[in-house]
Amino acid sequence: KAMTQAKYLCKTFPKNLSFKAQMAIEIMQNGDYEEAIAIFDDILKKAPNDPNTLTSKGHALKTFGKNASAIESYKLAHGAKPDHGEAYFSLANLKTYSFRTSEITTMTNQLKNINLLSKDRVYFHFALAYALEKKGEYEQAFFHLEKGNEIKKINNRYSIDRMKSEIQSQIKICNSSFFSGHGEGGAEKNDPIFILGLPRSGSTLIEQILASHSQIDGTLELPNILSMAHSLRGHDRLTNRGEYPAILKSLTAGQRKEMGLEYINDTFMHRDKAPRFTDKMPNNFRHIGLIHLILPNAKIIDARRYPLDCCFSIYKQLFAQGQEFSYGLEEIGSYYRNYIDLMDHWNKVLPGKILKVNNEDVINDLEGQVKRIIDYLGLSFEEECISFYNTKRSVRTASSEQVRKPVNKDGLGRWKPYSSKLEPLVSCLGEELLKSEDIALIN
Repeated sequence: KAMTQAKYLCKTFPKNLSFKAQMAIEIMQNGDYEEAIAIFDDILKKAPNDPNTLTSKGHALKTFGKNASAIESYKLAHGAKPDHGEAYFSLANLKTYSFRTSEITTMTNQLKNINLLSKDRVYFHFALAYALEKKGEYEQAFFHLEKGNEIKKINNRYSIDRMKSEIQSQIKICNSSFFSGHGEGGAEKNDPIFILGLPRSGSTLIEQILASHSQIDGTLELPNILSMAHSLRGHDRLTNRGEYPAILKSLTAGQRKEMGLEYINDTFMHRDKAPRFTDKMPNNFRHIGLIHLILPNAKIIDARRYPLDCCFSIYKQLFAQGQEFSYGLEEIGSYYRNYIDLMDHWNKVLPGKILKVNNEDVINDLEGQVKRIIDYLGLSFEEECISFYNTKRSVRTASSEQVRKPVNKDGLGRWKPYSSKLEPLVSCLGEELLKSEDIALIN
């Protein structure tokens, strides 16, 4: 629908470069990065120094795996507009770029500008946090992380109590009798493989491994299940609570089948020709009950990562949208705790349904874990899954560059230089989830 509107605008107003740029972005969202890049290049012939177009082109190049060209485009963007914070953050978000001293000075000076837009201020803080960490200046890096996250929290409506209440509703309503009472039903399709959990948990690595298999298409973080849950929720203006998940009790077998087929049909545009496909939306862990009702044959992989590594990586990441819990250590710790509680519940009421895959196990025993995952999916092992970094495909998450390299231990223990700052996170997680030596380091 968005593409239809973008095409209409471009046809009606053929000289409007903003409409043309928006169409390129929609094309990019639909996975055709080469066509999007061609449109961005056409726009840049008419407006060669437009920072937004240069940045968008950089995003397309990065997703397509053209790292060097992406860096060049981002640099042209901030060269054209020095206060264009997104270009600097995009360089940091590659996770491979090393900022020059002059670039760090420019970013620091931009933060002194009282007229700097709030969104650009956030971008500069997160970019500086990355740049200074790489130089080993951890105190200043954490200062910028705190400042960037504080700005993001100002207009954030996330509530620890409300999220805990939502999780407890899932646990209370979607119990063993709930599933046994529903019996069989839903769409009898085994196409989808849901990879879920928390952001920064190693899910992109699992997706890249599976997308290297001839029988599996790697897609995106598809919003379809979240949208379906939202439509079921409704809204009570007095309590700010809806009918979900309680409304799941009233779903008929016919409705469940219809919803399952709707999911299959609506996600088909993101697939190629393989019979199976991945859906890597992490937040789907909150909707496993819904998934099981409408797609009982779907496979579900729970991507886990050691809490301190996972949670601090979330705190360091500026997400493009959503993930409102990610801008405070207390919020992140509480969310992780809720996630563990809910996954323990799903494993209890749906035994054998979900495969838990620890990121650390994948790093330490790649071949063993790959065979374990492939066996769970009922597929034959293929060597290409081991050499996943050679698979050419678009990757849109912050881990895009990491999964284009063999597995390594670079991400382990990255929180340790900041251990003195993490007490709010540890308090929310609870000591039983952590290693005793890590608790001692923090204390």
